Amino acid sequence: MASAAFQNVKICGIKTVVPQQFIDIDDEEKYFENNPRKLARAKKMIGFGRRYVADERTTVTDMAVDAAERLMAEMGIERSDIDLLIFVNQRPDFPAPNDACVAHGKLNLSKSCFALDINSGCTGYVQALLTAHALLSSGSFHQCLLLAGDLCAATKNQTDRKVAPVFGDAASATILKHTATDIKSYFVMGTDGKGFDKIIYPCGGTYLPLNKDMLELTVYNRQGFFWNAQQCILKGEDVFNFSLDVAPRLILKTMAVAGWSDEDVELIAIHQANKQIVENIISKAGILAERAPSDVFSKYANNSTNSVVTVLCDQARKKALGKTILCTFGIGLSWGGAALDLSDAYNGGISTYVPTGKHLAQQEKIDYWIQYFKGEKL
Repeated sequence: MASAAFQNVKICGIKTVVPQQFIDIDDEEKYFENNPRKLARAKKMIGFGRRYVADERTTVTDMAVDAAERLMAEMGIERSDIDLLIFVNQRPDFPAPNDACVAHGKLNLSKSCFALDINSGCTGYVQALLTAHALLSSGSFHQCLLLAGDLCAATKNQTDRKVAPVFGDAASATILKHTATDIKSYFVMGTDGKGFDKIIYPCGGTYLPLNKDMLELTVYNRQGFFWNAQQCILKGEDVFNFSLDVAPRLILKTMAVAGWSDEDVELIAIHQANKQIVENIISKAGILAERAPSDVFSKYANNSTNSVVTVLCDQARKKALGKTILCTFGIGLSWGGAALDLSDAYNGGISTYVPTGKHLAQQEKIDYWIQYFKGEKL
């Protein structure tokens, strides 16, 4: 595992937003053969609870921009002072241009602000944090707005019981700045690209573009789970084994690189793949369960790119986060750990994203771009 250390970069504040709509697993008893015992078993083992699902008009950029607006207002941040924007997600609004440019325009940031996209999932937030630290510590940039999020639930067919109950939608904003104060941050990263196909959207890119025939394709496996060309393929057993192999070692390695003991660490934010995986990671790493929440999955489900930020923002808003370990792992296959001193960071908590009336329905969006192409829209 590769490691890196930085100083003179401060994480100033964080904020997460989730959609208004949600689905409670208790309302889906029909998928458990209307058997309360089977439902209770799934809740206890996997941790199924509530997942928030964005409506069809909402994009990940809409929610991330909302998180940024709220955080800047709550912290009194001047948008003219932001000279670096990083946006990490894996299901962008458009194939091109990147979401960082779209968000830049919506936030009305300075034209001298550098906007950078990172396409990544579960490990993405730590990858983006490392990138922000590297650019800020160089002295070339002074204040960074880091946006993160994914609309995993909104893109899932809710009758697909293999993946639908697992994922929820969320987005966040993080403010970082270069500082003269000596604040040390540590990162540990790794990749096993030979497992790239264990969590994959095989269709829709240049490798396998979507066409009419593929859009009508539906395939069932021996367990009765279905897949279509717009859905993710998730090899659950392989991902489970990967997670339990990598994550415990990642936590211990990150603590070692930072020179922190068990007593030093106040919070360990583990990617909320599901409650069972998190609890197994905690047990295998030999860390205290009270320092590593596993119940955030039951409250918000797996938020993919935003998962560890959701854990941070779920903590009491008035309580300092202190010395914190982030543990992320997933699509790629990739993993990333971070040891951060968040003692002075503002925790904006988790707020509800409320769509505005400006958002267009699908047919309205199609009509808009037809008119735009014809020159009837400026």
